[in-house]
Amino acid sequence: MMEEQNNDSLQLGQDLPFSQDLQFSQDSFRDLWDNVATPSISTIPTATECSEAWKADGQAFMMLHCSTLTQFDEKIFDLPLEVSAKDDATPPASTVPVTSDYPGEYGFKLRFQKSGTAKSVTSTFSEILNKLYCQLAKTSPVEVLVTRDPPAGAVLRATAVYKKTEHVADVVRRCPHHQNEDTVEHRSHLIRVEGSQRAQYFEDPHTKRQSVTVPYEPPQLGSEITTILLSFMCNSSCMGGMNRRPILTILTLESPEGAVLGRRCFEVRICACPGRDRKTEEENNTKMQNGTKQTKKRKSAPAPDMTVKKSKSASSGDEDEKDVFVLHVRGRDRFEMLKKINDAFEIADKENKAKAKSSKLDVPVPSCGKRLLQKGVTDSD
Repeated sequence: MMEEQNNDSLQLGQDLPFSQDLQFSQDSFRDLWDNVATPSISTIPTATECSEAWKADGQAFMMLHCSTLTQFDEKIFDLPLEVSAKDDATPPASTVPVTSDYPGEYGFKLRFQKSGTAKSVTSTFSEILNKLYCQLAKTSPVEVLVTRDPPAGAVLRATAVYKKTEHVADVVRRCPHHQNEDTVEHRSHLIRVEGSQRAQYFEDPHTKRQSVTVPYEPPQLGSEITTILLSFMCNSSCMGGMNRRPILTILTLESPEGAVLGRRCFEVRICACPGRDRKTEEENNTKMQNGTKQTKKRKSAPAPDMTVKKSKSASSGDEDEKDVFVLHVRGRDRFEMLKKINDAFEIADKENKAKAKSSKLDVPVPSCGKRLLQKGVTDSD
């Protein structure tokens, strides 16, 4: 009765002493440990029992896993194209490159600085001939214009090809002399991009054509053009290289995947004096165009008679025959001049003839007062 009163007198919120709390924790953990069912060693299946169980349930196990494999995606191990493809892979080039201009949807075009035809210029462009004249290993600025921005990662590619049909299949390379003088890795490339560390040089594995690419950079603030710097590392007259064969430079705007977005083409001549050669070739081109028109006019007019007529006539009293020639002279002034020369010769001939006749008619006068004997007269002495 006393114990029931003591238990009733305890409040629910009353804290137990520390010793009692510790004793309660130990008893609870012991009870929990005893209640955990620990399997004995005898209950663990042996290897023989596992193999028998596998034989018994193998068919069901295989059926379960086959149903799982039918839902397995085999493409999970395929790498994406961006990872499997190399970043520096160049798209395959065509056997015969296209040299026609193609502005494309981005309005791709080129522009060159006006340098004139002075002998001191290192690079000049002829709009009449669509031809660039430059010196060996000298920088030639090329301005690139587009109507709208190309996709991110677009590049500009420069490729050199021969202009004439009989040489278009040949690869444009530097001559052995200039290659041996150079020490860079891409020393066989004719075209180089200056001022950019991001330029990359490629050689197509199928056609062996060489090209150089540089990332396209949008115009700077306040400008509408993007300028790239090209250098040509061999003369057009180098033996073993171009060997005076005309070349074309194809500049293309390409997407990151290698698709052509725009194309421009121009002829290039690498020489010692670009200004002089440009002036000479432009004058020759003008003369050829004008000469074609003049030849058509000349065909309507009769050709001048340049034949020489020869006749023989015997002058009275002369034993020797003289040849007389007829000469057709173009122009009045030239005719008068030649006529005066001919008249002078005629007068000289007449004087010579007169002197000859007078010398034959003159009788010699004897000296010392003697007179000449005449026929039929005898000397009285």
